[in-house]
Amino acid sequence: MKIFLTMIGFLFSVAAFTQSGDDVVSALKQGSASEFSQYFSNSVDVKLPNKDGMKSLKKQDAASAVSVFFSANKIKGFDVISQREMNGTMYIAGKLTGSQSYNMTVMLKNSGKAMEVITIRIS
Repeated sequence: MKIFLTMIGFLFSVAAFTQSGDDVVSALKQGSASEFSQYFSNSVDVKLPNKDGMKSLKKQDAASAVSVFFSANKIKGFDVISQREMNGTMYIAGKLTGSQSYNMTVMLKNSGKAMEVITIRIS
């Protein structure tokens, strides 16, 4: 019985984990920075094109930076190239489409309650 309950708990956690990744991809496919930012952790490492290095930003500052980037580059969508899960971490890589294409990598980590975006790299 313990094994059965453990397996059920594991399956629910995997389902929730995958759903969070799907929700993030959906927000990116819509080109919605505001919807995407709902999944940000309290602190997000952000690397944007033509900016020096990666910066650790508070959730609100990261949301603002991503929103400005999406608006300035008329981001309209996202095409997933790769998506994988490993040890409570999910990686999503793809192409942002807009006035020009950008490579984007997003890393999400299980915070205990939900999956949260902890790293965004756009190049």
